[in-house]
Amino acid sequence: MKYKSQKVAYWFFALCMLLFTLQIVYGFIMGFARIGMDGLHDFIPFNTARAVHTNLLVVWLLTGFMGAAYYIIPEEAQTELVSVKWAYVQLVSLAVVGVVAIVGYHFNYWEGRKFLEIPRELDYLVVVNVLLFLGLILATLYKGKRRTTTALVLTMGLVFAALLYLPGMIWFDSQVTDSFFRWWVVHLWVEGVWELIMGGILAYLLIKLTGVDREVIEKWLYVIVGLTFLSGILGTGHHYYYIGVNKIWLVVGGIFSALEPLAFLAMALFAMYMYRKGEKSHPNKIALFWTIGASIVSFIGAGLLGFAHTLPQTNIYTHGTLVTAMHGHYAFWGAYAMIVLAIISYALPNMTGRKRYNFDAGHYAFWLANIGMLGMTVAFGVAGVAQVYLERIMKLDFMDVQNEISIHFIVLLLSATMFATGIVLYIIEFAKHGQPTDEALNMVEE
Repeated sequence: MKYKSQKVAYWFFALCMLLFTLQIVYGFIMGFARIGMDGLHDFIPFNTARAVHTNLLVVWLLTGFMGAAYYIIPEEAQTELVSVKWAYVQLVSLAVVGVVAIVGYHFNYWEGRKFLEIPRELDYLVVVNVLLFLGLILATLYKGKRRTTTALVLTMGLVFAALLYLPGMIWFDSQVTDSFFRWWVVHLWVEGVWELIMGGILAYLLIKLTGVDREVIEKWLYVIVGLTFLSGILGTGHHYYYIGVNKIWLVVGGIFSALEPLAFLAMALFAMYMYRKGEKSHPNKIALFWTIGASIVSFIGAGLLGFAHTLPQTNIYTHGTLVTAMHGHYAFWGAYAMIVLAIISYALPNMTGRKRYNFDAGHYAFWLANIGMLGMTVAFGVAGVAQVYLERIMKLDFMDVQNEISIHFIVLLLSATMFATGIVLYIIEFAKHGQPTDEALNMVEE
């Protein structure tokens, strides 16, 4: 038996796809600007496009996480969502906040704090929205017949993500102090509690797709949670190397940044082991591809590529260069974007009743998106290494270096076109499934 209130997740996923599309559009605007084709500069200057691009990333991923929670929690708790009406209110208010923020960026109404550009006045609306979301999720868990480790880890990640948003709302007159606490949001989200959210979704999908016993999978979750907290929290120190804090952070940040890949390695081993151990041949191979792919790519992008430039001996050269963009794109894609696309691929046939499991467009979407993102990552990496050498070693002028490495952005745009083609195919298939139905949910077997 499934639960009718799970169909709320569909509309979060739909908003998620819309915001993802906009993020890609702004990415192309920046890419063309980097090769001199900046015809939109008077309307959308590069700094505005960058702010919109990165903030859309955060919002569409959070929207996907919320949709995943609305789909997973009722099933894990074995009860309907406490209020479908308030879930839709939360969805609409989230969309409104996002639209107001994006429009505001185009009129220079934003904070000059990288990754936290949203105006402080909107922060309060975000807090209200997230409190409503958490209230619905926690009340559903409390009302439910069971409390699984999968549901608790997912919920814990969502609660901590909300709590760690608060330090970014505090006003500091000192830029150093502001930067110190800003990383409590940015780093501890993406390299801490978001990993718990990913772990919860990953565990749920592996239970459903592999047929491995829940108890076995959830024991692995404890290992992942432990590694995440051990490395992620103190690994924040690699952002503190050069902002005026005590030099002890060079040691703490360096050591625990070196341990951060272990959490993602554990996830990759966890997913592969469960896949090989599983005896269940689930027909939804597309969802399985995205699930296993997320665990592997996250280890490479977030784990290995992160480790490649966070040690202080390396970071002194790579900090603030395109090497960071290399790591950031592949890390966010593998760790969070792919797991959102995985839960959508799994949930959509169940909500709509249209069992489009193995179809060519779905496979093309997966491979085109992944090969395209790999190409973008390589282009960023080559450009970044060249930038480090020319700017930090040869001491050339910043803008002269940008002109020298602009050729790499042609490769990046070609790869981005391949990536975007894959995502367009994915969104077309999303639309083809149609809207969710109560009858479809009733037909799904546990």
